[in-house]
Amino acid sequence: MTSIDNFRIPNINTVTYIIENKHVSAQKLALQNNNNSNIDYAFALQQIAGRQQSEQKLPFFCQNDKLIFPPKLNIEQCSSEATARYKQAHFKGKHFVDLTGGFGIDFYWMSQHYDEKIYVEQNPMLCQLAKHNFTSLGLTNFSIIQSDAQTALSHLPEVDCIYIDPARRNTAGEKTVFLTDCEPNVIQLVEQVLAKSNTFVIKLSPMLDITSAITQLKNVHEVHVVSVANECKEILLVLKSGETHHIQYYAVNILKNKELSIFQFTKEAEKESVVRFCDKLGTYLYEPHASILKAGAFRSISARYNLQKLHPNTHLYTSDSYCENFPGRIFSIESSFDSSKLNIKKLKASIQKANLATRNYPIKVEELKKKLGLKDGGDYYLFACTVGKNAHRILVTKKS
Repeated sequence: MTSIDNFRIPNINTVTYIIENKHVSAQKLALQNNNNSNIDYAFALQQIAGRQQSEQKLPFFCQNDKLIFPPKLNIEQCSSEATARYKQAHFKGKHFVDLTGGFGIDFYWMSQHYDEKIYVEQNPMLCQLAKHNFTSLGLTNFSIIQSDAQTALSHLPEVDCIYIDPARRNTAGEKTVFLTDCEPNVIQLVEQVLAKSNTFVIKLSPMLDITSAITQLKNVHEVHVVSVANECKEILLVLKSGETHHIQYYAVNILKNKELSIFQFTKEAEKESVVRFCDKLGTYLYEPHASILKAGAFRSISARYNLQKLHPNTHLYTSDSYCENFPGRIFSIESSFDSSKLNIKKLKASIQKANLATRNYPIKVEELKKKLGLKDGGDYYLFACTVGKNAHRILVTKKS
């Protein structure tokens, strides 16, 4: 058991050791002759490893030498700074409650636009860690309640926004994606939460079946599908009192430069959007970012940017025009081949290194890569996909 499990503030010698070695491998440090009785080495190594694990995910927290980081699993489970900042920009009011506080990343950022904030967490170590960190960060007007979510909820006054990030691991520690497997069970909490708050924000797995979740929860007014650098990270469901007939979808991609690419639509508009399918490939190939694909805006993206879809079940698009503000990746199409033995032979001879992807194609990536004799990387992007009237093609492209 390391000292972090019982939480205590490290002495100055331990803090100095952490700061001086924060860029040194914790494994390497563990092999050294650590015999200074004034340094808590177990705690220090855990902190160094935690900070190194968080450098890309939590840059703001890592810049503060006063903060204490929790065990590895808590860092893995917490939101990234980028997604927490996105949530911060969308919610504000007087009173905010986080029912599953954890490391406190979402709580810290989301509570910035609220006058009073309440952090709820059943793990006593995390409660103490959060109190220390929030104080070190200069956060004010916050309260910490050590409790499970349901018990705390029953004692809460009326507030403006309640947030929850339920645990998505079963008793064996395996990840789960179904609402019924979450702890606490958010389906059972909805009525109680909406009796206390106008807004209930639920963070869920990017693997979640959104349509099924909306059916199970009801009262869903907004769906935010959030990606970072084109990798889907989380789904936010925003529930409010009263019904809505037009759920707003926000397909969000947080770019590497921190700018946001947001595609907003409704399912009603999606159904009504007119899609044109291509008879022949245009000059450019368009691939929507991951959140658009997860949110299911397959028709809306085509209609809004006047693009032709390659096939009803192939979510790639083409045009002779260059759409500079397209929310996704744009490629120049250099050539297109069917998968005949002769064309496979030509491709193998001309391209040895490429980034290969399959979209609605009968052969899996690894199998096709082996067949083409490809190594990963390079300037070429190959898309093996179904086009037009069920024709299987390999598109040779480069980033535009």
